[in-house]
Amino acid sequence: MTQRRSHQIGTGLFILLGFAALAYLATQTTSLANYRQGATYALKARFTNVGQLKLRAPVKIAGVRIGSVSGIQLEPDRLEALVTLAVDKRYDQLPDDSAAAVFTSGLLGDQYVALKPGGSPEMFKDGDEIILTQSSMQLEELIGKYLVGGGDAPGGDKSAKPATPEPETH
Repeated sequence: MTQRRSHQIGTGLFILLGFAALAYLATQTTSLANYRQGATYALKARFTNVGQLKLRAPVKIAGVRIGSVSGIQLEPDRLEALVTLAVDKRYDQLPDDSAAAVFTSGLLGDQYVALKPGGSPEMFKDGDEIILTQSSMQLEELIGKYLVGGGDAPGGDKSAKPATPEPETH
């Protein structure tokens, strides 16, 4: 009887440990572990396509997290996504000609906003807008270009007309 009881306790602990591991992984992959609410300033950026970018997605420079996405909304008059970035006050020396792009972590990972600093002596202030932006690259579009309209790429349309016109003969 005691041996059966110890097996039950061992099995229960094993299942409990499994749930704890799943909870840990869930917080790590959803960026809840890296979410901190300190002093930030807001930057805005407009994108034609943000893909699967989500609230609290990281904002990075050179792979280092410096903030998070605090808002995503569609601007009805311009039909573009307006993304608000909450950047940590420690990183208030970003040149105002910096560029923003939406990238994906790995092949199928979460998306984030990457900032590439410019060389301007002027720095961003709270509420400024990043003018230079690059929208998200969609995996479906890339596959479609490769399979259907690749041109010189393997698997592309070989029957397409050449890029340079041939001289006409009279």
